[in-house]
Amino acid sequence: MITPSLELRQLSKQFGHAHIIRGIDLSVSPGERIAVIGPNGAGKSTLFNLISGRFAPSSGQVLLNGQDITGLAPYQINRLGLSRSFQITNIFHRLSVFENLRCAVLWSLGYQYSFWQKLDELRDARERAEEVMEAIGLGWRRDIAAGLLTYAEQRALEIGITVAGGAEVILLDEPTAGMSRSESDAAVELIARVTEGKTLLMVEHDMSVVFGLADRIAVVVYGEVLACDTPQAIRNNARVQEAYLGSHAPQQEGV
Repeated sequence: MITPSLELRQLSKQFGHAHIIRGIDLSVSPGERIAVIGPNGAGKSTLFNLISGRFAPSSGQVLLNGQDITGLAPYQINRLGLSRSFQITNIFHRLSVFENLRCAVLWSLGYQYSFWQKLDELRDARERAEEVMEAIGLGWRRDIAAGLLTYAEQRALEIGITVAGGAEVILLDEPTAGMSRSESDAAVELIARVTEGKTLLMVEHDMSVVFGLADRIAVVVYGEVLACDTPQAIRNNARVQEAYLGSHAPQQEGV
């Protein structure tokens, strides 16, 4: 039996009297791509915060490659092989594209905090950063301050930072939010390329992005998984149509 890359067992989160996540069970196989969709306020970002350690769950478990990571700090979870991006672009605006990526690869290459080691002398860190930089299409922007990039380029850089450390489980939180159609199409190609062979869990509202990437789609409504199935099965699910997109949702826009 193959151990899931990521497994949620009766995961719940309560803030005061408000139940945001209500006993979610979800299993993600190695190399699988799952998109999490649902209306605003469904609990999708809270779910990501529970998985990545930003929030401690009220109850339930999170397992990474069979290891219980429930309640661990985000940096501990990251070092065990899970990395995530955020809805709001999270980069070092004053550092160059190259410097942002080099920062992201240091720990995975065994470089810990040191005041006497010169970064420019770390050949493996430079080569890995440049490899990721080319993969995300920003080689030509190598020495530009990240804050001067276009919005789409900044999102690409954040995806690059997320995968640069070599994590095998990747969480992307609305990676194409705010993008034009052409930018979203390019982002889909980028995500497919840089996460090839990795396990991907993605929150996304754009149905064309979801259907372009997902092996399965998990529909979250009021903190619960309403359905989790293949894109075609979700497209034809009457409960999903009613609860999420409305019973008369046009087919060409997604589910």
